[in-house]
Amino acid sequence: MNTDLTRQDAVRDAAASGIPAALADLGTLVRIPSVAFPGFDAKEVQRSAEAVKALVDDLGLFDSVEIRRAGIPGTDEIGHPAVLATRAARNGRPTILLYAHHDVQPVGDEALWESSPFEPTVRDGRLYGRGAADDKAGVMAHVAALRALKEALGADFDLGVALFIEGEEEAGSRSFAQFLSENADALRADVIVVADSGNWDARTPALTVSLRGNTRFTLRVRTLEHASHSGMFGGAVPDAMMATVTLLATLWDEDGAVAVEGLTERDAETPAYDEATLRDEAGLPSGVSPIGRGSILSRIWNKPSITVTGIDAPSVANASNTLSPEVSVVISARVAPGQPAREAYAAIEAHLRARAPFGAELAFSDQDYGDAFLVDTSGAAVAQALEAMHEAYGVEPVEVGVGGSIPFIADLVREFPAAQILVTGVEDPHARAHSPNESLHLETFRNAVLAEALLLAKLDAESAGA
Repeated sequence: MNTDLTRQDAVRDAAASGIPAALADLGTLVRIPSVAFPGFDAKEVQRSAEAVKALVDDLGLFDSVEIRRAGIPGTDEIGHPAVLATRAARNGRPTILLYAHHDVQPVGDEALWESSPFEPTVRDGRLYGRGAADDKAGVMAHVAALRALKEALGADFDLGVALFIEGEEEAGSRSFAQFLSENADALRADVIVVADSGNWDARTPALTVSLRGNTRFTLRVRTLEHASHSGMFGGAVPDAMMATVTLLATLWDEDGAVAVEGLTERDAETPAYDEATLRDEAGLPSGVSPIGRGSILSRIWNKPSITVTGIDAPSVANASNTLSPEVSVVISARVAPGQPAREAYAAIEAHLRARAPFGAELAFSDQDYGDAFLVDTSGAAVAQALEAMHEAYGVEPVEVGVGGSIPFIADLVREFPAAQILVTGVEDPHARAHSPNESLHLETFRNAVLAEALLLAKLDAESAGA
């Protein structure tokens, strides 16, 4: 009898049979509005952590399962609760660290949701709800894969496992680096799986091998000591909104490409990806043109982008004939792989200061930085992960870049330089993470659970030569 095939078949059967329970548990997690942003109820994040801990306790696999927090460097604040579980490796087996996060994005305009954001709803093969994809599905992919491994191999397998379910990723992972430092021994692993990315499409798995970095900051533009009547002084006095619009427009050229000197690009080939696919996946209407230059994926994976994600100014409902004295905006920039985030921020700040119109006063605050990530694909774990994906999905996996950022991966690389880091995920291009009507493609979830369970089984057999 072929031992490899026997183990694989047992894992496959266990993963498939566990999907209904995993989806039921995912629904329970989605019902908890665990938004870690300032101004939201922190008790819900705590409740979410407790629910995750209960799921991990029920596995009966770990030597220790705890809810832990860490301080936020430079402040007197404490980060949101994370779940940390550890199981020591035996008989020369490696240790794998499984990461996901249980906090979620705010809902935004609830009127744009077709069903209640915190009531999981199945429609057309997808589970809708905030966090259904990003990233409570990642949490449940880990839990379900471990359940399958236990059912197939028994609870006494030799693979070492650390499970780290963070509670503030969407809010910037402000205590992440401190958490790693304080818990380095518990988290140290040979292989790290970060289940917080996506796939090529609903049928084709992907291993993320590059991520753009990011920098985010608040810009305040001030032109007046106080508000003034727009009829009496308009035409002679620059208002802050006029100055802000004028200044922001300098960040892009006529094609919509970033026009900031000092921001770099990465030179790397990208797979074929046409405009029709972009329109379908991004929701770009036929009358609106894409922006930038070069191949579409090079614009998303290998070039910088700048987005204004928030603005404080008089609302339409409160508009009056007034010259605004100051306006604040939040600017989010994605940084090409290869450029440090702080260097990119410095270039953007210098650009804006040099172009402040009408002598407007600029102030910069709340800077955040996250460096880009490039995977070393030569490690054995990469080959094992790609093999497991192929076996689970029945389709050759794709190595992809991602336009988004996972800033804490730079912290993982710094703390655990010898570890092989695998960035995987359960999302497909229609998941709409961070947007209204976020959803999880159920078949993708089933395949993702199986792929991870198969990877765990491969790692458990690794040093035994099975």
